Amino acid sequence: MDPAGIVKYLEQHGLLLATAESCTAGRIVALLAEVPGSGSLVECGYVVYSPEAKQRLLGVNPRTIAHFNLTSVEVAREMVIGTLRDSPANVAIATTGLCGTEDVDGIPAGTVCFAWGFVHEDRVSVFTRKHRFFGDRATLQHEAAIHALEMLPHFHARMRAGESA
Repeated sequence: MDPAGIVKYLEQHGLLLATAESCTAGRIVALLAEVPGSGSLVECGYVVYSPEAKQRLLGVNPRTIAHFNLTSVEVAREMVIGTLRDSPANVAIATTGLCGTEDVDGIPAGTVCFAWGFVHEDRVSVFTRKHRFFGDRATLQHEAAIHALEMLPHFHARMRAGESA
């Protein structure tokens, strides 16, 4: 589903989106902003590169970073929960990873960790995944942002079915 389809999906399902982006550097919000009418469906977007920003703005626990690394589904999970806690949005997407061309700390270049969080009836459901992309920096960021958006309806349907993970 392209960004226009995602905007339509958000509207049809009464969803208000917030994002917490590290490696995608705001690309998710930028892609949506290109679609007319998206402004009423996107609440906010954090771009949080440093560990300190993730901790200060989103409440990511420094022990989580130390134990699992910045490129981890555990950090993405805490990022998405922090985004939902700080926002009236009922859906959030978080990304953290390596969109460069070099491996870091034994993690392959192109590895991106995602979290999708949903608030429904005062309950938060979070889904996380790790995926590896290939290409140059701009390609990696774009592909990761598209992937984050494309998976939103999939996890929203799973949340509505009562699943989690």
